Amino acid sequence: MIKQAQSIGKEKERFITHLNKVGLKLTLGRQLVFDEVMSAHGHFAPEELVKKCRHHKRRVSRATIYRSLQELLEAGIVRKTAFGEKHQHYEHIYDEKPHHHAKCVRCGRYFEFPDLGEDSVYRPLLEKEGFKILGHEMHFYGICKNCTDEEKLI
Repeated sequence: MIKQAQSIGKEKERFITHLNKVGLKLTLGRQLVFDEVMSAHGHFAPEELVKKCRHHKRRVSRATIYRSLQELLEAGIVRKTAFGEKHQHYEHIYDEKPHHHAKCVRCGRYFEFPDLGEDSVYRPLLEKEGFKILGHEMHFYGICKNCTDEEKLI
């Protein structure tokens, strides 16, 4: 628990540093969004964040939430995930081990699997071209075991 609090404290420092760099301050609204993002487990959509923030006494506008989410992205606190049919999804990265995603196209369930250092292969090739890598994701689409087993029953 102490380690987690220290990690969150470091992420908050990173966020404040980023905000200062771009001429912004850590307002109450940004603080609330930061707190909600850091308490999220797994992937979340911006609208889920809007719902969470609306349950607080201090109301935060949808625009502030979306702007703060973009600032958290730019600060390297969260990352976008490519999954999401209609809406972008995010996840905080402070306590995450590098991983990728797979999605069952039948039931919509997501699976995470570990990163095996794939960027060590691609990084030299892209850097040679002057491309600065900020991160990478790998996504697989398929049919999970449960859905495959259900098919066999039919």
